[in-house]
Amino acid sequence: MVNAGNLLIWSLLAVAIALSQAKPNTKMSSQPNGLKTDCVGNLMRLSLDKALAIGNQLEVEAINGTQHIVLTPALAAQCGYSMESDPWGNTRIYTSLMGCHVDNKDDSTFTVGLRLRMYSTKPSDLVTHNVIKTCSYNRWAFREILCDRNYMEVSNFMPPPRPENAEEYSKNVVPSVPSAEFGIWKMTFYTPEAVVLMKSEAERAGCEAMTTVNRMVLRSPYNTAKTYSEDVAGVPMEVLKVAIYHKAPEGLTVMNMMAACPTGGVLFTEEMISWHVPRRVTPLLDGTVKILEMYMGINGQRLDRRQMATRGYTLSATDFHIVLEIPVGSTDGYNKSHAPDYQYHMTYTVEPMLEVLWRCERTQEDTRYKILFPITTPLMPRQPQTVDYTNAEERIFNIHVGTFLNDVELKNITFSTGTIILEECEARGFMVQEHRHPGDTKTFSLTVPFSAVEVFKNNPEPLVTSYTLTLVFGFLVHPEASPFAHPVELMTSLQDVVLPTIQGTCDQTQFYIQIQFGSQGKHFQTLIGYQPLTPELAQAFKIQENATHLTLVIPFAVKQTVFEHISSDSIRARLDMMLWEPNNNWLLADLYLACNFPLMTTVCHPNGSMNALAVKVESVPNLIPKWLTLKDKSCKPAFSDDRFAYFSFNVDSCGTTRTFLENHILYQNEIGLYYNNKASSYTSPTDPEYRQAISCYYKVNDTQALAFGYKSRTTYPSAEIGLGQLDVQMRLAHDSSYYYFYQVEDYPVVKHLREPLYFEVELTRSHDPSLELILESCWATANEDRNTLPSWDIIINTCENKDDGYVTLFHPVSSDARVDIPSHFKRFSIKMFTFTKDDEILKNEIYVHCNAVVCDTNGDSEDLCKGQCPRRSHGITVFHGNKGFKRAQRSTDSTQQRHISSGPIHLLNSE
Repeated sequence: MVNAGNLLIWSLLAVAIALSQAKPNTKMSSQPNGLKTDCVGNLMRLSLDKALAIGNQLEVEAINGTQHIVLTPALAAQCGYSMESDPWGNTRIYTSLMGCHVDNKDDSTFTVGLRLRMYSTKPSDLVTHNVIKTCSYNRWAFREILCDRNYMEVSNFMPPPRPENAEEYSKNVVPSVPSAEFGIWKMTFYTPEAVVLMKSEAERAGCEAMTTVNRMVLRSPYNTAKTYSEDVAGVPMEVLKVAIYHKAPEGLTVMNMMAACPTGGVLFTEEMISWHVPRRVTPLLDGTVKILEMYMGINGQRLDRRQMATRGYTLSATDFHIVLEIPVGSTDGYNKSHAPDYQYHMTYTVEPMLEVLWRCERTQEDTRYKILFPITTPLMPRQPQTVDYTNAEERIFNIHVGTFLNDVELKNITFSTGTIILEECEARGFMVQEHRHPGDTKTFSLTVPFSAVEVFKNNPEPLVTSYTLTLVFGFLVHPEASPFAHPVELMTSLQDVVLPTIQGTCDQTQFYIQIQFGSQGKHFQTLIGYQPLTPELAQAFKIQENATHLTLVIPFAVKQTVFEHISSDSIRARLDMMLWEPNNNWLLADLYLACNFPLMTTVCHPNGSMNALAVKVESVPNLIPKWLTLKDKSCKPAFSDDRFAYFSFNVDSCGTTRTFLENHILYQNEIGLYYNNKASSYTSPTDPEYRQAISCYYKVNDTQALAFGYKSRTTYPSAEIGLGQLDVQMRLAHDSSYYYFYQVEDYPVVKHLREPLYFEVELTRSHDPSLELILESCWATANEDRNTLPSWDIIINTCENKDDGYVTLFHPVSSDARVDIPSHFKRFSIKMFTFTKDDEILKNEIYVHCNAVVCDTNGDSEDLCKGQCPRRSHGITVFHGNKGFKRAQRSTDSTQQRHISSGPIHLLNSE
């Protein structure tokens, strides 16, 4: 678009250079590669490749015989020279064949001479190219109008003055001439007011008027005081209108000269440039005109229809306009990057040419109208696109950003840790690459490993790590070195967390705990008995720690443990441990380790005294040991704390009873908590009662401690009285033959879904055929603790659970080499299953628990001892269980209840 900006391009490249005091080393050069001249109608075009211009400063001189005239921007516009240069140095210089300093022979042969003086970075180095080009042009119209970037030019045919040419040429009525010389005398400029200037005054104002053999030429820069603006068919035009006074031997004549050039008329879309030129330029044309020829060109060179169609160009005429359409991005133009407000934009520049030949029907005179009109689109935002090629499995961020033009350089990258230049990226393990694409475009790629400190890591879920990379690409646009930035944030997640684990073992006195930290190190809180592991406890528990593990040694009697069950010679203690992530309240790992430790709770002394130890067990949580007494409530503990009560008394005191047997004397007492004493303020009637039976057998002439026991209305504690024990065990058989069984070292046992599980429950250490083992209830849980949820009933009230889709099967037991008393055995089978919620497996293992009752078949049995599901034999179902059935503990004189468990049994996911 013609405006003051075009003059700046010339001033950048055609500025005269002040040389240093040292005389330059001038190097004459023949016309090199990259420098080309050609004739384009009434113009000579010189093309200079950027390879010759980059790094140099250019001074252009017109050669006029032996003279060399430096073409400053003002002189170039006055004399018919123009220059177009892109930001990289590709340059085109146009010279009007009617320009100053052009050797004109008969208005048909024109020789243009230019000298290019290029200075490198060192002022002492100067390269000079002399360019001489001869062009032939004889297709002159009566009037030729040329609209170039920086000037308007009009030339009219000037025949010898004759009286009949009164309209264009008229005799000067002034009888005398002020000068004896012939030629142009003075000019009247219409702005539109008339302003009269002598020729010398007009030249000082930047205008040039001259005559050739057959023509008169007038030239003026745009936007001077001697031109004016006019809107023609909606297109702004710059108008030059002058009456030139010319004196010749034949007399004085006046010639009216006029040029009008568009300075606008361009419409833009994202895809198309539409240039509108008035079809009838009213300042130039009077009367009816006819278009004889109409051509479109690029860079001053005409295009034929095939070339236009190939490029997608169109040239058409409407009632009011001649319209040229050029696709944005056509190969005849160039794209340029920009960075206003640090944002990436593009422009597209192209230099179309319009050439029209009109004929005035009244005078039959032709006018050739030629416009060279560089067009640059407005700034077009081009937000860079980020393509994420991150490969989570390879643990590498892979980012591609683009697309950019080739004048964009990636300069640096800013991470959360700071800004680094590209040279530092490789040292940090990053890879930066530039990728070239067709159409002079490029993209950049960056790879960053997940392990880099620039990558932010957090855990939205216990097993998931979220990786976030935040960065800003810093770019430069050349040659201006304009900066812009493009921020990027990438995030991906991996289920790559290895959680910490807890393992534990026991010996006769202590728990041995090992904690393996997992993939995130020791980023958790250790809870023992639901209390934090303090530094004092860690020291007391002999903590040992390295980069991957932590070990603890914990005595079984510390207050962080709980007691599940006691017998006459042992205590079952449990250690509850958790690894807790406090920021998100996540349970990372837990351990519930229960072991039996040797502990004598009753000691019978030969002197007739007894020592008994009572222990606070988990099933009676509100028990305060100091409020325990013997049957004689005045007999209180000799010592007590919050977990133990120690009694010492003689067998003939504290309500101890005595029973004579054949060769023995049995002394019995009971430790209990009674609600009619002060303890009632610490308990409620709904709390379980605490009863712990203690006994000693003495031979008539000897003393021996035989056994101890206690009984409770809840599951624990319980006691056994007698010389022996009635134990119940549950085992998992390999198959329905019940011949081979899984051993302790085989657990966990792995089974497929719906694969049968064969269980056998046996009453051991008894040879009494009057006893029968009855399975009161059996159920499965997802955890080792028999009281946890979720759970599923397998046997309810001695019968199978009718709500189960795969009903429990009871298997008969007959005498064989292993089975001596069949009533001491119960066998059943179930199908392997697992617990789910919303079709998701909660845990891929189950534990099976049973409450077993030992019944005396000779006594008056309660309903529970009638047999294993006795109603089933009659074909009538009187009762069936429900999901979540509450199991009530029974304790009668005719039964001995036992609690047994098996597991874990793992589910093999093969379906």
